[in-house]
Amino acid sequence: QMIHFVPRDNQVQRAEMRRMTVIEYSPEHPQAQEYRTLAEKILNNKMLVIPTPLEMEELEDLLMEYGIMEAEDESVVGVTEAAAA
Repeated sequence: QMIHFVPRDNQVQRAEMRRMTVIEYSPEHPQAQEYRTLAEKILNNKMLVIPTPLEMEELEDLLMEYGIMEAEDESVVGVTEAAAA
């Protein structure tokens, strides 16, 4: 079970370029709050289970559910950029 979804944000890369965490670099940014929320959920978690890795299909389903990835056209699987041009 997933306890928190952390959205992607370019603020992470901005902080990483400065060798800082988002919380150090931009403590008031919404992405910093996402990490605080995740930390709080981890600390308060009572479902002490050993996580198991997701299958690729499960990961893709989660990414589509949260709008990170759109459903792919299966006909493009394995086709290089040069071949698709």
